[in-house]
Amino acid sequence: MIDRTLRIIITILAAIGGLVITDRYMPFMATVISEEFLRIGVFGVTMTTILTFVVGGLVGGIIGFLLAPFLLKYLWHFTYWLELRLNKMPGYDVLAGVLGLAIGLIISNLLGSAFLPIPIVGKYVPLVLSVILGYLGINVAIRKREEIFNMFSTLPTLPWRNRDGKESAKGSKEEYLCQPKILDTSVIIDGRIADICKSGFVEGVLIIPTFVLEELQHIADSSDLLKRNRGRRGLDILNRMQKELELNVQIENRDFEDIAEVDSKLVKLGQLLGAKVITNDYNLNKVAELQGVSVLNINELSNAVKPVVLPGEEMVVHVVKDGKEFGQGVAYLDDGTMIVVDGGKKHIGETVGVLVTSVLQTAAGRMIFAKPKIVI
Repeated sequence: MIDRTLRIIITILAAIGGLVITDRYMPFMATVISEEFLRIGVFGVTMTTILTFVVGGLVGGIIGFLLAPFLLKYLWHFTYWLELRLNKMPGYDVLAGVLGLAIGLIISNLLGSAFLPIPIVGKYVPLVLSVILGYLGINVAIRKREEIFNMFSTLPTLPWRNRDGKESAKGSKEEYLCQPKILDTSVIIDGRIADICKSGFVEGVLIIPTFVLEELQHIADSSDLLKRNRGRRGLDILNRMQKELELNVQIENRDFEDIAEVDSKLVKLGQLLGAKVITNDYNLNKVAELQGVSVLNINELSNAVKPVVLPGEEMVVHVVKDGKEFGQGVAYLDDGTMIVVDGGKKHIGETVGVLVTSVLQTAAGRMIFAKPKIVI
């Protein structure tokens, strides 16, 4: 139906084009034909002129009708190609390209009007300028999209009202909760982020960059069994977060081709979006903080919610293996905290009472040192 309608439109336009060509470029033919018909007494001038226009329109319409299938074929090919390109482009690139095109056309219109008084070529100059400046506007805007959107992000925002009707400015609790959070590969594979979000401790939009998805897929396709299982678990966690937990998970298509490292891309994306990065990678944590990007480290959260243990407290543990130093044994609490038991090597495989001697807090977690409780 669409092809038939477009073919009719092309035929009508071609017929109109034939009439215009006949009117502009064939007046001499009409005069010759009219004089010949007058000599033999058949038609008048007006009649022959009308006949010439009808023939021009008819010929143009026939040509348009015959060429329409080929034109439509190439039109659909171009449409599909353009659609594929636009689907692959990030939304910010499309928006920047449209903005650049509009600016380029406005400038070409202003400049083109100055060339209109020039004879012959003056009326064609605006068309040439529109093509050139429109193309330049699209390319420059896409290449400079980060600087353009950064300019808009630095504009001062008006205070808005919260649920109580009071004005709320930047930095408020509501804005903090609405601030997007970017998930990195390690925290997705870790899996605890799903339970943390389910508990309601993390709110707002969760952003998954495409380069993180690509890294997860690469890990899931690894020949190493352990890496493959970790990658697949990460993809399963994302699927669970998006479908079962009904969280606001969004895929960010923006990529930084000039940056090779995924961690550097995460930091750059966090700077552009004004978002926090959720991770359990200690190195990424430090690099992001040095570049002004806030980080939520779930290892720090895990350490913060662990029960406080003080020297002198008693507990019952199960010694599972020997420690690094001579005579030491190692046990673990339910939350994974490691307990080093002095003289506990001889109790491996046993459940014993211990007395806490000291607690060591490190960036990787917490270690508890204890000794077996002496029974009198």
